Amino acid sequence: MPSQSGRIQTVCGLIEPCELGRTLMHEHVVTDYTPPAQRGQLEIEVTLENHFELTYHWVKHPGMRRLCDPAVATREMQWMVESGGRAVVDVSTRGMILFPEHLREVSERSGAQIIMGCGRYYDDEGFLTEQDRARTVDDLATEFIREIREGVDGTSVKAGIIGEIGCSCPWTDAEKRSMRAAVIAQQETGAALTIHPGRGDPDAAFEIVAFITKAGADLSRTIIDHIERRLAGTDAVLRMADTGVVLEFDMFGQETSHFAATGKPFDLSGDGARLTWMRALIDRGHADQIVISHDICQKPRLQSFGGHGYSHIYRNVIPMMHQRGYTDREIETILVDTPRRLLAIA
Repeated sequence: MPSQSGRIQTVCGLIEPCELGRTLMHEHVVTDYTPPAQRGQLEIEVTLENHFELTYHWVKHPGMRRLCDPAVATREMQWMVESGGRAVVDVSTRGMILFPEHLREVSERSGAQIIMGCGRYYDDEGFLTEQDRARTVDDLATEFIREIREGVDGTSVKAGIIGEIGCSCPWTDAEKRSMRAAVIAQQETGAALTIHPGRGDPDAAFEIVAFITKAGADLSRTIIDHIERRLAGTDAVLRMADTGVVLEFDMFGQETSHFAATGKPFDLSGDGARLTWMRALIDRGHADQIVISHDICQKPRLQSFGGHGYSHIYRNVIPMMHQRGYTDREIETILVDTPRRLLAIA
């Protein structure tokens, strides 16, 4: 087996870091993120008349979290590439329904570089079964390592990042075992770790950072996801950056303050606020601790169904960044340099 060290593991094989272009670090390209209780229910067709309703209340409508069509995914990736993007990290993890061979097919047909995640999602909405909850740290770590080195679900498609590792709020013992296993896998493989903190407590993300620090994680290669949905205010964002982790602003394109997913009420910030927080981080010296994405996991957000799609950052956000005084060097650091550093196996 060719050495992964110093290279990036895509679903189509290893590439050199210099081959990785502008990268979205947190997306779902081909997956079924439908909670088990909704699986099998009649899917609602997305139309002009119901698009807002399905976007606003995507959690309660069956089928809105089902992104299973390789042809649709290929078209979406082609639009992204045509808009100036090059790579996407699909952070779908066990608990969701995974399609590793479809990801490889989409990458080959679209020309997009796709990096697949591995791990376990959160212990909520039925994503973890009783059998999942009984698994040991060593068992989980062995699985995560195997998926990076050998392949996912018996395929030859290998994961290139650990996560998104899911946490509820408060997080459960099963989730803590997943996190310990993820840290072991990071130590053993050199892959980066990306974490979905629980919703509802502004201290939850800090608790996780303290936990993984004690477990021996490499914080410089650890990403805390959904910053704009977990932390409120510039001070908290700066305090998180001071821990040494990478901060991921991954809800670009969500321009409503309403957030439909479970958890305590939270006024979600728009793209302008995200760029303001990122500017504060850069001015504080944290430019190389920022990555961005859209976290598309709902059908109405795809361009194919009237949404902004995976090209929104390239079509709309980068021009906003230029208008707000971001330099080309700063933009490339966020979209190219930091993803290259994180995705190259240490």
